[in-house]
Order: sequence, then C-alpha cells, then structure tokens
Amino acid sequence: MKLVSSRDNPTCKVLRALAHDHRQQRSTGTTLIEGPHLLATYLDHGGAPECLAVSEGAVDKPEVVALLARMAAVETIVLRDVLFREISDLATPLGILARISIPTMPAGLPEGDCLLLDAVQDAGNVGTLLRTAAAAGVCDVLLGSGCAGAWTPRVLRAAQGAHFGLQIREQVDLKNFLQAYSSVSVAAVAHQGVSLYELELSPPIAWLFGNEGSGIAPELVTMVGLRATIPLVPGSESLNVGAAAAICLFEMRRQRASRTM
Repeated sequence: MKLVSSRDNPTCKVLRALAHDHRQQRSTGTTLIEGPHLLATYLDHGGAPECLAVSEGAVDKPEVVALLARMAAVETIVLRDVLFREISDLATPLGILARISIPTMPAGLPEGDCLLLDAVQDAGNVGTLLRTAAAAGVCDVLLGSGCAGAWTPRVLRAAQGAHFGLQIREQVDLKNFLQAYSSVSVAAVAHQGVSLYELELSPPIAWLFGNEGSGIAPELVTMVGLRATIPLVPGSESLNVGAAAAICLFEMRRQRASRTM
C-alpha cells in the first residue's frame, strides 16, 4: 500500500472533494463511506469499492486488517493521519473509507409501498427516515427537491447501512409521481387529519412526509388520497419527522401482521 503524505496527491484531492461537495457526488456518481461498520455492511450487500483509503494510525487495527483482507484486489492508499482528518468530517475519524459508485435505479417508478420526502433538509433526519424505511420493509424512497443529499457522508452515517438495501431516487417530481401513483397515498400532517389508528393500511401506500418546519407543501397535500394525524396528548408539540414516520410505518406493519394471524 502506498503511503501518501502530500495534500496534492490526485487521489487525495478527489476524496477530499467528494467528502465536502455534494455537487461532486452528483456529477461523478460516486460518494464516500467511512468506518468499518458501513464498509462491512456495503460488502455484505455485494458492494465493490472503487478505491480505499486508510489512515496511517489505523493500518494495524484488527477490524481494518480484516476488511482489507476482504478487498485485497481494491486499490488502497495509506494517508498520513492529518490528511485523513481533512477528508473525514468526524471529530474522531474511524480510520478507513472507500469511494463507491452510487447505485443506478431501475427504470420506472414504484407501484408498491414507498416513502416520499418533501424538502426534508436535515441530514440526520433523512438518514433516520431511510433507516426506518428499511426496518419497516419499505424499500423505495423518493426524495423531492430541497431534501438533504441521500448519499452525503452525514446521511450515510445516520442511516447505518440502510442505503444498501433500498432503492433511493433523488430530485423526484413528487407532484408528477402522486398523479401517476395507482394505489393509496397518505400525507402525515400534524393537525386536521384522520387519526392514524382509524385508517385502513392494507393496500400499498405512498407515505408523504414533509419539511421539519413548514411541513408538506400545500399543493402536495391536496393531491394525496388521505391525511393522517398521530394523536398526541393535549399540549404536546408535533413529532420529529423521523419519529412520525416510524409510528406510521410500523402501524402499517402491525395492521398487516394482525390480518395474517
């Protein structure tokens, strides 16, 4: 493995740009995943990194050695710790990262259960929503304009590997999608919706969740078939979008499971 000491190294420059500029990710169709857990999950799903970078201080760590053994044929460089820290945005870098290709989605749009996100801007919330969708068995996630980039390092960390079992589409025209969707669509709204627990959630559902501050865009709310509100105790504030999605998706799973017993 080649030891890199210069910030001007071409590979180092590429990795640094990918880490800090979402436009580079979109233009190149690649991104970075950092840390043994994410990288192991990616490999377990059949992923093949384009290149690897290891910090000089991590080359002898058992978990890093084990991962490198799984990827012996992948181009690998060792970065001085100071250079690795420039790429990582973690306070305590995890010592290994990989450049990977962002998966290409199949043609057409989903007809079954899916999660639609309207201008969800916080990377942590987007990652949580992806992780929740995967845990609930909702494999298609569509991000409209204004959402945090799904394949940015912060979202990847927050989702804890959920990306690799999902079909994620970005910059989707949610209005056009809702017009074409043939099954039930449900918007999660803080007020004036039907109680979530009164809805029939057996058919395939397109769940729509909105911006942390302003909620779902009004023109999208008017297009959905149903509006669901999670009943809260009097005086409570509305829920975080990640918590609301978890309650909705797992109520759907509960109802469906009860009908198969």
